[in-house]
Amino acid sequence: MSLAHPLIPVFVAGIGNSGPAHWQAAWHDEMPHGVWVEHESWDRPVRDAWVRELDETLRAVEGPKVLVAHSLGCTLVTEWAAEHVDDEVVAALLVAVPDVGGSEFPAEARGFEAPRRRRLPFRTIVVTSENDQFGTPEHAAAVAHELGAELVSVGRKGHINEQSGLGGWSEGKAILDGLLDRRLRDRVDPE
Repeated sequence: MSLAHPLIPVFVAGIGNSGPAHWQAAWHDEMPHGVWVEHESWDRPVRDAWVRELDETLRAVEGPKVLVAHSLGCTLVTEWAAEHVDDEVVAALLVAVPDVGGSEFPAEARGFEAPRRRRLPFRTIVVTSENDQFGTPEHAAAVAHELGAELVSVGRKGHINEQSGLGGWSEGKAILDGLLDRRLRDRVDPE
């Protein structure tokens, strides 16, 4: 995301958090006004606790916000949106949405088994990889449809995480910038 956008990026990581070689960490380092959602338990997430922690973080941030989520953080965003409203959340980038019913979904994650997905009240892009072990492109397409989101495939990049070796992931930044540019155009010239 370029710093020309007047939005506060709120980073929503998945289970285990995003380490220093993850693109989320690289973006956060480049965006000093960004906010990282912290959780009491990164390795044994409980849905209700994570939703509460995300909501507390969002309520503490004043101004327009864009959610930048990865993996279980994407499911957390949809669970939060099913119960909460924050008119200052204006966009979301959901990267590598996991299939909570899939065989690879971590058993340590509790309460995420039946995600409540509905059309999100803010512009959203779902990013998928053709070889993500945690969620197929078909799963990502179904989620994007349920959320009223745009779907973007980035080819074969695994789970789009540290192991994917993306560094600062310039392709992802371009996707986010496109999302925010369209969002700002919509405010000036609504459809």
